[in-house]
Amino acid sequence: MTVSPPLRTFQVDALRVEVYRHEADLVSNLVRATESYLSQVMEQQGTAAAILASGASQIKLLKHLTTFGEIDWGRLTLFHLDEYLGIGGEHPASFGLFMRESVERQVAVRKFNYLAGDTAEPIAECDRYSGLLSAQPIDLCFLGIGETGHIAFNDPEVADFNDRYPVKLVKLADKSRQQQVNTGFFDRLEAVPQYALTLTLPTIFQARQICCLAMGSRKADIVKTMLTGAIAPRCPASILRKHPTAILYLDEAAASGLGFRF
Repeated sequence: MTVSPPLRTFQVDALRVEVYRHEADLVSNLVRATESYLSQVMEQQGTAAAILASGASQIKLLKHLTTFGEIDWGRLTLFHLDEYLGIGGEHPASFGLFMRESVERQVAVRKFNYLAGDTAEPIAECDRYSGLLSAQPIDLCFLGIGETGHIAFNDPEVADFNDRYPVKLVKLADKSRQQQVNTGFFDRLEAVPQYALTLTLPTIFQARQICCLAMGSRKADIVKTMLTGAIAPRCPASILRKHPTAILYLDEAAASGLGFRF
């Protein structure tokens, strides 16, 4: 796999930021870094655990990881970040379905733990998934950034940097629901569920390594806010500036609001 270096690398508080010319360059570098990191973890402790994200920013990454990535999937336990409440695992917009088609049907993983969006008891489902996460330290977490600055389904309206719940039921902001329409996951706003199950910010923050992706000009404004504004729940992704080993991967379009000349 051809790997081109980043156009620019810089630091914002504790957060490392890498900017690439094209999405393909970003993905190639991230796949190589993921291979190296997970190999080291597995060599040290035998197995590893990762949290995967859904959404448009993750499609090429997961395809390249499962097709070209030299990862011992049989020693990797997986979780995912969130799921809509009220849709089953075969619904076209289900994140569980996305993960099964993108990952579990492509490679033989040790274990993939899914959130059940069609549960009749969402609080009990949050507790069940919290128990699984508490029993399994997370070595790596992939993230995307929503247009409101949300990571997972921690919208500004519900984001809590000190959340006492590892996994919780949240009401989705209309702007986040509209983003799901804009990216093609639903044909109209009314079809987007109003509630979802999500890992909370402290749970995500506990991952030993975080790799966050933002691509395209639609993310330029929120990337600027994330990196230059206050570290506050009104931009949930800003918390990554406090994580000691998080890396933000941007393409040139997503970094266009930062004032650099590439």
